[in-house]
Amino acid sequence: MRQTLALATVVTTAALALGGCASVPTQLAGNDFAAVTPKQAASQSAHGTRVRWGGEIIKVEPKAENTCFEVLSRALYPDARPRRHDGSDGRFIACSKGFYDPAVYTKGRDLTVTGSVAGTEQHRVGEFEYTYAHVDADNVYLWPKRDYANAYYDPWRPYYGDPFWNPYWGGGWWTPPIVIVRDPPHH
Repeated sequence: MRQTLALATVVTTAALALGGCASVPTQLAGNDFAAVTPKQAASQSAHGTRVRWGGEIIKVEPKAENTCFEVLSRALYPDARPRRHDGSDGRFIACSKGFYDPAVYTKGRDLTVTGSVAGTEQHRVGEFEYTYAHVDADNVYLWPKRDYANAYYDPWRPYYGDPFWNPYWGGGWWTPPIVIVRDPPHH
């Protein structure tokens, strides 16, 4: 009985600890956001639609009363952090009241915003005339830098997964090993 209780306590504690790591930052929380991408918002009438978008900062431009961010959109993880991959859902511009220092909000950093689509803007990307979705952001969240120094190689990762991809279980296909990157906790 004591062993069962101890095991239940360990499992519950581990589940709570892992659940806490994947929680959405308070200012980004909610479920009243439309499932529309920046690319879709730029090509259709999405004015007034509430969105939670994120991605990689391309440029930051402080103005007299607000700061505008040009962002390369990325799909979001369940905790609302932008995913790092080669694809993109388009670019968008998010403007928020106040001053955000470009020395802190630097190119390449992960950013997630919430707000309402306020139309589109035309700007050049190289020689191409690009249509950006414009968001009036009420929340701007700069994610901590990813800590690649804590990355590690897990050679056993291919062996505990789907039997189809697992040579140990007879699937015959071998997937490349996965490198796991531990992000610093964000609360």
